[in-house]
Amino acid sequence: MRTLAGNNAFFIRILLCAAAFPAAAALLWCFYPANPLAFFFLSFLGTAAGILTISFRYLQRRDQRLEDAASRIADYILDSRKGGIECDEEGAMYHLFHEVNSLVTIADAHADSERQTKEFLRNVISDISHQIRTPIAALNIYNDIIRQEAADAATVREFTDLSEQELDRIESLVQSLLKMARLDAGVIVLEPQEENLYDLFRHIGQEYSFRAGQEGKEIVLEGDEQAVLFCDRVWMTEAVGNLVKNALDHTKQGDRIRIRWQRSPCLTQIIVEDTGSGIHPEDLYHIFKRFYRSRFSKDTQGVGLGLPLAKSIIEAHQGSIEVHSRLGHGSVFTVNFPNMTK
Repeated sequence: MRTLAGNNAFFIRILLCAAAFPAAAALLWCFYPANPLAFFFLSFLGTAAGILTISFRYLQRRDQRLEDAASRIADYILDSRKGGIECDEEGAMYHLFHEVNSLVTIADAHADSERQTKEFLRNVISDISHQIRTPIAALNIYNDIIRQEAADAATVREFTDLSEQELDRIESLVQSLLKMARLDAGVIVLEPQEENLYDLFRHIGQEYSFRAGQEGKEIVLEGDEQAVLFCDRVWMTEAVGNLVKNALDHTKQGDRIRIRWQRSPCLTQIIVEDTGSGIHPEDLYHIFKRFYRSRFSKDTQGVGLGLPLAKSIIEAHQGSIEVHSRLGHGSVFTVNFPNMTK
């Protein structure tokens, strides 16, 4: 409509000009009928001059608009904060500037996304450097002690064990980072199929039973032994296993970790709860952030990737996860999956 309005305004001016001069000539001829050819000639010259003037001014304004637009585009290329092109013009010019402004908006969105990505990568690299630097420094210290106490078998054995722990910590960090990177990049193709939940959680319980026994803790399974979940077994084991490991990290001797599950017609719910120390209220909104370490936590071994990795895997299965906790009373992680068969 703006295109029609702009074109109509120009042609209306042309028509008015074409009508005005002949009308004026006809009026003068009524009063001075002696020389009609002179009035006709003057009418023709006036009409032509008027049309040329209107067309010239119209084209001149368009050229100025285009020059201003080109200048604004050049300014935007040099400094994206200058924004788009202002346009009160009607017609095709309006549509042209509107499309340019749309491109500017899209470019701004991409630029913001790129800045956020760079900031995220900068923070991740900083966190990774910090996480790896700590065990490497410990390894250097242990190796120095082993060299100095090479004749003392007990000391060598003690610090060799500590070195193995730090190497395991580095390996765990690298493996978690690789899994997170693969999930973020979307290169993982889940292979879901119906999995028996009791069998899946029994396997997880067996995996952590040795550690739980050493620390005097208990892992309990509760749920329908016939219940199934449409999921990728390997990745779901990773996700729920990380929740169980997190529970073991924040419980003490005599505490219990319970894995419960229940299925309704439209929803399958998995609950991992413990009777441990609980999560400080200040941390509840941050525990799924990568490398987040609470200033209230006594856990010095974790790297802050277990819960974010679990969340990414659960969301890749179209599920959701939430947590409720009370200090001194333990934590409850609830995972919900919509029931799917395809």
